[in-house]
Amino acid sequence: MHTTEIAVKMILDRWNGSIANWNKHLNALSDERLMDEIAPGKNRGVYLLGHMVAVHDDILRLLDLGEKQHPELYEPFLKNADKVTAQIPPVALLREYWTKQCAFLDEQFGKMQLNDWFDKHTAVSAEEFANEPHRNKLNIIITRTSHLQYHTGQLVMLQ
Repeated sequence: MHTTEIAVKMILDRWNGSIANWNKHLNALSDERLMDEIAPGKNRGVYLLGHMVAVHDDILRLLDLGEKQHPELYEPFLKNADKVTAQIPPVALLREYWTKQCAFLDEQFGKMQLNDWFDKHTAVSAEEFANEPHRNKLNIIITRTSHLQYHTGQLVMLQ
């Protein structure tokens, strides 16, 4: 296996492991428990779940894999803090979105060729990318993996 293949595999393995870890902790919590704050005055579990769906929905756009599947989640889970938006989707629906989204991303990642990971993502211009080639699609996976791990640590606090 070539060094580049090994590096991509390592990063995608960490992504998949982080998804599995999030799912383990998410599935250990009831819908009712997800309505609780992780600490007094902090985000609720439902907000963390909606936030993760919204963030991962944006990966589609960033990797040029299509449009967001749930643009309605931007306002309540990315633009606003928890409890600012009165109406949010039910926990069960957010769980469904998460499961389908993870499966879709996994399918799309499986279709990507090795060199695709080193192409620019859509939030960077061609000029910027020429000067900063590390701003590529694989870097999106690295940053989103770290983000997921951070919020997994918060989700654990509900257990």
